[in-house]
Amino acid sequence: MNNKLQAFKNVDYKLPANIKTWYLYGAGLENFGKNKKPEVHPMPTYKADELLARIDASSICFSDIKVINQGDQHPRIVGRDMVKDPVVLGHEVAVTIVGVGDDLKDDYKVGDRFIVQPDVWYGGKSMAFGYVLGGSQTQYQVIGKEIINGDEGNYLLPIQKTTGYAEAALTEPWGCVVASYRIPRRPSIKDGGIMWFIGVEGNNGDYKLDVDITSKLVLTTNLSGNILNELKGLAAKGKFELIETPSFQSLDIEALSKKYGMFDDVVILGSCADIVEKVAPYLAKHALMNIVSNQPLQKPVKIDIGKIHYMNHSYLGTTSNVIGNAYTPLRVPSELKANGAAWFIGAGGPMGQMHVQRAVELEGGPSRIIATDIDTARLQSLKDRFQPIADKRGIKLDVVNPNEMSKEDYEAYLNEFTQGKGFDDIVVLAPVPALITEAVPFLAKEGLMNIFAGVAIGTITDLDLSGVYMNDVRLVGSSGSKLSDIKDTLDAAESGDLSTNTSVAAIGGINAAWDGMKAAKEGKYPGKVIIYPLIPDLPLTGVSELKEVMPEVYEKLTMGMFWNREAEAEMIDKYIKLEE
Repeated sequence: MNNKLQAFKNVDYKLPANIKTWYLYGAGLENFGKNKKPEVHPMPTYKADELLARIDASSICFSDIKVINQGDQHPRIVGRDMVKDPVVLGHEVAVTIVGVGDDLKDDYKVGDRFIVQPDVWYGGKSMAFGYVLGGSQTQYQVIGKEIINGDEGNYLLPIQKTTGYAEAALTEPWGCVVASYRIPRRPSIKDGGIMWFIGVEGNNGDYKLDVDITSKLVLTTNLSGNILNELKGLAAKGKFELIETPSFQSLDIEALSKKYGMFDDVVILGSCADIVEKVAPYLAKHALMNIVSNQPLQKPVKIDIGKIHYMNHSYLGTTSNVIGNAYTPLRVPSELKANGAAWFIGAGGPMGQMHVQRAVELEGGPSRIIATDIDTARLQSLKDRFQPIADKRGIKLDVVNPNEMSKEDYEAYLNEFTQGKGFDDIVVLAPVPALITEAVPFLAKEGLMNIFAGVAIGTITDLDLSGVYMNDVRLVGSSGSKLSDIKDTLDAAESGDLSTNTSVAAIGGINAAWDGMKAAKEGKYPGKVIIYPLIPDLPLTGVSELKEVMPEVYEKLTMGMFWNREAEAEMIDKYIKLEE
């Protein structure tokens, strides 16, 4: 027992002459591999400043499916001839070093274990692992200077010898979950930025700044009274350049932005949905729009919600006449409110289940949680997995399929759950704009909506933004994670504070990767699919199916349902094939 496992861990075997790799040649699953099979090719060679890594475990991410769906139209792949230069997908990975270039022998040795932070930047360019650089849907991969000596340092993060392979690979997606509750927001005017003050018709200009303007350029439109005089006084002291524009109705905003640049800070004095809607497309990355009014907007406004997620656009405001009051850092970072009510929309999928797991395990987390999804089977899985934890910790957890209720009954249920006060946190895990629109009115005072689902830039939906200044609600979004997020997640997993293994729903070998991608695309499993490349003939197998097909592995599961290090070790020792 454990002979093969130890040989695997210690790289005490002969490396094969040929390996298997899945290449993506264009959009569509039919272009993933050849006839639903990986290709066989010689073991890659590595240079003096490179490493050869064995892919121990590769987790399939829905981001992989986005690349398969979009092909060379994917933002990270645009312009690439995928027929001549195919993509090797896979960025959630655990690796073991099996070859060290001569220049790196002082820093690395065979048997070292790592995870890869995939958001690689090198020479100022994005070189993401599993997109631009070859990823983990292979058996062995070369790790080069882009990862070892990247712009942010080394993107290889060492892992302990006792850490499980799937456990390690899953720290990347879990890092994205962790990062979504750490979303910062600029608490002041951007230094050296471009700022625009717009007065709504009828406002008397009786406002106070009470905020330090550090912009290099300030534009004003339809301003009068105290606020205009204060800005002129600051400009006269050389604080910034001040430009007064014609009336808003006669402005060509596109021409204005081309002349001066996109706007980092926009302050709208008064309530006007049309102004909000017309200016929003010209916000710069990380821009703030501050609506100063004590009256609601006349109608919902059309907003690109993809820019909230990917460009960190923030909408805020105040009902007072003091402009600076809007910059109070409410709900920053974006952590779930202690003892609050939280609603997870689209919670049945792999990432949704991670969010719910984190919520029920979080010290000082919400006391009431609703998880909704239109897939009853996935909801039942979520309930089976996390209801016992919630009950033990005294948390009220409800799982609900809105399609099983009338719209009126569903809305009444949501209001009753929060006693008419609304949700302190709404986390959107399904990239469906209508769900976001319908959920915004259910935010409580100082409530926070976390748009976690990757809604594409250019996705326009109608949002009632009155709440951002009348009830201090916040809409935030995030994409990916930082090195610090993954490091912290890895520390939590290795210390036992977080079970990333709980997310494993199915396993398979390298030959099963096509089936794994199809399953991920169709949402077949409530958790993650893990590919173990060096067990090539292991078919795609749900964890719930192990009792019938791998009873000896099933016996090692936690509570008969959760993957763990022991089950993984049993599987590797029994099924892995190594050359002697």
